[in-house]
Amino acid sequence: MAVNVDLEKCTGCGTCEEGCPVEAIKVENDKAIVDAETCVDCGTCIEECPEKAISEERRKSYNWEE
Repeated sequence: MAVNVDLEKCTGCGTCEEGCPVEAIKVENDKAIVDAETCVDCGTCIEECPEKAISEERRKSYNWEE
């Protein structure tokens, strides 16, 4: 899992940044930025965001045998 921030919805309130247990989110220029390398996919930011601006991003799976 990776998380995706909808920059249209994000108000930069910092709730996700405060709630992230591994400090993978920073608010810069009033928008949340997620460091995918640090993120442990706990989903806390998704639950905490009052604007519902953060969601799970599904990664595409490929069938290499085709």
